Amino acid sequence: MSLKIEVLGPSCARCHALENNVRQAVQQLGLNAEIEYVTNLQEMLKRLRQYRTMVTPVLAVNGRVLSRGRVPSVPEIVQMLTTYLAEEVAKET
Repeated sequence: MSLKIEVLGPSCARCHALENNVRQAVQQLGLNAEIEYVTNLQEMLKRLRQYRTMVTPVLAVNGRVLSRGRVPSVPEIVQMLTTYLAEEVAKET
């Protein structure tokens, strides 16, 4: 399963921290994921509207928002991704 992970935010310290935590979590899980850090204001606002939120930072996986308005720790992101993947596998069976 391919994963597209988006971090949306205005390039602030919290947003950078989220991106860093996501990268660490992906590495810990050994996932092959495309991680996109969206800081361009117009693109970020477009995606925030799409996800129906105006709070940053946002963590989305394959178009599904997993976190908004906070910086989850690496273990929290590992748990989020593990749960997300388990749910996706369950849908396929």
